[in-house]
Amino acid sequence: MLIWLILGLGALSLLVAFMYSRMVSSVSIEKGAESPQEVAKLTEISDAIAEGAMAFLKREYRILALFMVIFAVIIALTVNDPHTSIATGLYSAVSFMIGAGISVAAGYIGMKIATKGNVRTAAAARISLAESFGIAFKSGVVMGFGLTGLAILGMLFVYMGLDMLLPGIETHILMEILSGFALGGSSVALFARVGGGIYTKAADVGADLVGKVEAGIPEDDPRNPAVIADNVGDNVGDIAGMGADLFGSVAESTCAAMVIGAAAFTLLPAETRLSALLFPLFVSGIGIIASLISLFFIRPKTEEKVEGALKTALVLSTLLMLVGLYYPTMKMIPESFMIGTKEYHNSGVFICLAAGLISGLIIGLITEYFTSHRFKPVQEVADASKTGAATNIIYGLSLGYNSSVLPMLLMAITVVIGFSFAGMYGIAMAAIGMLGTIAVGLTIDAYGPVSDNAGGIAEMAGMGKDIRKRTDALDAAGNTTAAIGKGFAIGSAALTSLALTAAFLTRANLPEINMLNPEVMAGLFVGASLPFAFSAMTMRAVGKAAFEMIEEVRRQFRTIPGLLQGTARADYATCVDISTKASLRQMVAPGILVIASPLVVGFLFGVQMLAGMLIGALIVGVMLAISMANSGGAWDNAKKYIETGKLGGKGSDTHKAAVVGDTVGDPFKDTSGPALNILIKLMAIISLVFVPFFMNHGGWLTKMMK
Repeated sequence: MLIWLILGLGALSLLVAFMYSRMVSSVSIEKGAESPQEVAKLTEISDAIAEGAMAFLKREYRILALFMVIFAVIIALTVNDPHTSIATGLYSAVSFMIGAGISVAAGYIGMKIATKGNVRTAAAARISLAESFGIAFKSGVVMGFGLTGLAILGMLFVYMGLDMLLPGIETHILMEILSGFALGGSSVALFARVGGGIYTKAADVGADLVGKVEAGIPEDDPRNPAVIADNVGDNVGDIAGMGADLFGSVAESTCAAMVIGAAAFTLLPAETRLSALLFPLFVSGIGIIASLISLFFIRPKTEEKVEGALKTALVLSTLLMLVGLYYPTMKMIPESFMIGTKEYHNSGVFICLAAGLISGLIIGLITEYFTSHRFKPVQEVADASKTGAATNIIYGLSLGYNSSVLPMLLMAITVVIGFSFAGMYGIAMAAIGMLGTIAVGLTIDAYGPVSDNAGGIAEMAGMGKDIRKRTDALDAAGNTTAAIGKGFAIGSAALTSLALTAAFLTRANLPEINMLNPEVMAGLFVGASLPFAFSAMTMRAVGKAAFEMIEEVRRQFRTIPGLLQGTARADYATCVDISTKASLRQMVAPGILVIASPLVVGFLFGVQMLAGMLIGALIVGVMLAISMANSGGAWDNAKKYIETGKLGGKGSDTHKAAVVGDTVGDPFKDTSGPALNILIKLMAIISLVFVPFFMNHGGWLTKMMK
């Protein structure tokens, strides 16, 4: 009965995504058009963006296909549990391929609807702001609910398949194999996030520095050769990348809870054990219902109410989740259960879920405070621009460092609550609670790049100032909600990584680790260095790719007669090709660093040092991710604050200084910062999946030294 209920909730999520997809696709871009030429121009621009986005995805997926096959073979050959005759490595490899395949599909679906929704959002702005908002929001719904449904159904089908193929399999072994699904999703997320982030920021930096700063032309001006690549980048980075990132988080946190639950609930009767084991999946199902109800309360009528409407959905879905979780938790989790030698209760599990939900919401609101130009921190960054780019950057860095303190304290409180009320299982459930409203959270996050693209399309098509004013209002709200989404993603990644680390320690028979152990201490130092090495690689990758883009834009301005005068057409395709090639080339090295680190440390030095490395990378990675994402968001919105007419407005020296700050912040907020989420999660899930190999063959160098 429970399995059918979870199936139904997953199917409902996909049905919602399908219905909203049809709604978006059915909107005509001809309605209210002033001329057939305007429609033709809109079609031409949107087709170029869609073509560039799909071309990038296809080339990226070809590289990913090769990686997936090689990594699956490694899993099949090494991840075998000696305590069972079942070929766990082979089944884990199949699970890995399924997770990776579904993650790829989720990114592809999100990209398709985003490239349909952007032009329709721009076209609907002719009618009203509310109409335009509705299209952008519905496009986000497709991504949010489609991805959530795919994650739930994917994990459930893998579980059911393993249960049928391997009757009588021990629960903890089944859950270990299921972890391969999460590893597949997270591996794809790494390359989607890093590759997409490098693509979008190479184009954005090139377009801003040469177009806005050097040539003095507006943002999204069709005379800028990098403008199509810039709009393509919004999709590949913030749609496909973010979607794969949060797909991985849902799968990983669920798997972590199920691995720990397999140990906690092993002595329960079969029916009770099944309910408790599948409870994490059911929590996500309840989140679908809560998110769906919240959609009906989003009806902004004016520019000022757009941002508030989006936040209302997040707050309302959180409150509905709190109410909806109590009874299922009391019913499905045993009244008392043991983890190790300590007894816990179902009421404690509910408290852990509530702690995750509430802390996730608060982290999002804290992020908004530090990144929205309605509040003092961003206004201070804008005011600092009056004395030049240097002070703008100093204030932005300071803001980022300061903004990481409260979220870290909140996560510390959540961890203490989780461990106090349900041990390591409680930490995993707090992570699942934070991700409970993922459907609506990803909806409002995906809304951002769709509305941003709509503004760019309206500008390139010459639709007029009134239309651009409406799309700018949508984009401004989207910037804030995107920042909230990034804060939410980082917070959930931290708890997910901690839950995976807890699952790893459980499977590695390490109920506790000695911080004074030299292997653990060495691991902490190694782990703390990895986020900095990774950020340096991704920042440098953006710089290298942007250099090529800047040179190409300058070349076209210099050599194409009449381009800056608007009488000649820019060569957009070359810029799209530069971003595509550069991003795919530059994403390989950071990916290898993340994947190889736990494998090398676990094999050479063993699980003690690996545990220290995971903890060091988690703590430093989260703080660095928050500070980078919020600095970048603040620089962006400080520029937009000035562009509203404050402090001299567009074209002033203050504005030029803010543009420089925004350009520096672009790879902070859209490449390195968000990609750190995946670094801390992926290393933890790799450690969990490969724990049988590390237990049998790990510590090779340590043993040799002894």
